[in-house]
Amino acid sequence: MAALTRLALTDFRNHAGALLEPGPGFVVLSGPNGAGKTNILEAVSLLAPGRGLRRAALSDMARRDGPGGFAVAARLAEDSEIGTGTQPAAPERRQARINGVPAAVNSLSERLAVLWLTPAMDRLFSDSASGRRRFLDRLVLALEPGHAHHSARYEAAMRARTKLLAEPDGADPQWLAALEAGMAEHGEALGLARARTVAALAEAIAAEPEGRFPRAQIALAGWDGGDLAAALRASRGRDAAAGRATLGPHRQDLEVIQRAKSEPAALGSTGEQKALLIGLILAHAQLVAERRGAPPILLLDEIAAHLDPDRRAALYARLDGRGQVWMTGTEAGLFDAIGQASRFHVEAGAISSV
Repeated sequence: MAALTRLALTDFRNHAGALLEPGPGFVVLSGPNGAGKTNILEAVSLLAPGRGLRRAALSDMARRDGPGGFAVAARLAEDSEIGTGTQPAAPERRQARINGVPAAVNSLSERLAVLWLTPAMDRLFSDSASGRRRFLDRLVLALEPGHAHHSARYEAAMRARTKLLAEPDGADPQWLAALEAGMAEHGEALGLARARTVAALAEAIAAEPEGRFPRAQIALAGWDGGDLAAALRASRGRDAAAGRATLGPHRQDLEVIQRAKSEPAALGSTGEQKALLIGLILAHAQLVAERRGAPPILLLDEIAAHLDPDRRAALYARLDGRGQVWMTGTEAGLFDAIGQASRFHVEAGAISSV
């Protein structure tokens, strides 16, 4: 089972030094606002590629009155060890280790799949396409660890092409063609991986019965493939004027419809959108467990705050026995319906077992 048996934080956010040894199931963090509960979830989220659940700058994660760097280290249930962090001399350069050996950050996805829901995502369906695209890529990464590599290479080539197009003396056609070939290669891989994930998730959702969490109907919109290198060549003038690439997989979007109402998810109330999002995440977590042979680690920040008692009980029942689930809340009583759990109280950066 993919679960953390030990988590150690050093100079991370408001935690000078913290140690947790959770069990394999529910992990409940309770305490007042500003105590550092979400900081712990953010640390766990960094055990996978990407910028973590807050998408913050690395330098912002280091403790303000600390030396300037930070470290997050974890032991997994199978006794392997992974970690990530920064050095004071290079606060924006993230490093990773696997079993004590330096490793590429993207390789962390081969060891662990991590998914999260935060209050900032409650309006995901009505916010920008870029937010939904990042959300989709996190779902893809949990199923296909190589997705992080293609995403990084595509973004790097796209940035270099945009910079080259802005040169006042004109861009080198050969160098442009090479960058566009790179965008096409990695862009095709991105698009295909997203399409596979959306198709598999749509099938998994359709097979589920209606319950406390409404089912979504999902589809991939926007760029739909084709000869991207040729399209980029044809759009050089337009892209130079726009200061960005105007077509490609970075323009894709995840369309979500509430199946029971046959209406876009964005038209639902905040509560309806949150319930729909939870249902989508639960279905995806089950898909990951089936595909990878182990469930992902779920990070649910303030998940119970806006759910009625019946829906909270339904959520806990659905999650019971399905991997390690980290949850935060200001009131420990929000989690009374959970039986067995690792419970911690967090206050002013200090963590104690309950």
